Amino acid sequence: MQTTPAPGGAPDEALLTVFDLQLRQRARPDGPSATVERSGGVVRQVGPGHVWNGILWSCLTESDADAEIAAQVRHFASLGHPWEWKLYAHDRPANLGQRLLAAGFEAEPAETVMIARVPDLPHDPEPPAGITLHPVTDEGGVELMARVHDQAFGNGSALFRERLLAQFTEAPDTVTAVVAMAGDLPVSAARMDFHLGTEFASLWGGGTAPEWRGKGIYRALIAYRARIAAERGYRYLQVDASDQSRPILQRLGFVPLTVTTPYVRRP
Repeated sequence: MQTTPAPGGAPDEALLTVFDLQLRQRARPDGPSATVERSGGVVRQVGPGHVWNGILWSCLTESDADAEIAAQVRHFASLGHPWEWKLYAHDRPANLGQRLLAAGFEAEPAETVMIARVPDLPHDPEPPAGITLHPVTDEGGVELMARVHDQAFGNGSALFRERLLAQFTEAPDTVTAVVAMAGDLPVSAARMDFHLGTEFASLWGGGTAPEWRGKGIYRALIAYRARIAAERGYRYLQVDASDQSRPILQRLGFVPLTVTTPYVRRP
């Protein structure tokens, strides 16, 4: 099913255009082992197994959508990795989601793309009592983040660890990360990607161990990263928000822009 408009009303069309242009149509690789390719009516990222593989942007019509989907299925089949067609609510044709399902893709839960202007966000971390925030700069910090990832999301930390270590090692100017500690125990962690050459930084992986949720740690991690984004001159922060994080982000000043649904195909 095609995704619906962003919750909360009509999107900011001018900002949506900037978002599409800078982060999708002119996308750069999101890691050192990734390559962005432009093929026909799509922009795609490809790379080895630990890299996110998929379609970032498409410009399709009723007449050519099925043929382009089939061409991309053939291309990614030759790579042998699971991959994703990242569909947005305003993508065309309007029934692109149904076409992807008919082609063998599986729809995962939709997320709200939310945007905030960096100067409008709080920049003081203010972690709750007993919590300290530590920048992640090496393999030990990534290991702490992976422990949080397992607690917060249940699985996938091996791939998460591999991707993040590669990014810190080979492209450290594109990422920053932070882990929240309760004494010696990692309880929450998050990262921020810097999209070089754009006005955007993006927030990822804001996971908190279940027993530590609702204490203000997530908000502190947002503020921590907003301060760094401001120091580096970025204008916007972007996040793909789950239903759980969207209310918190709205209270901090993020606004819905559109909705995105991952359509996944596995070899």
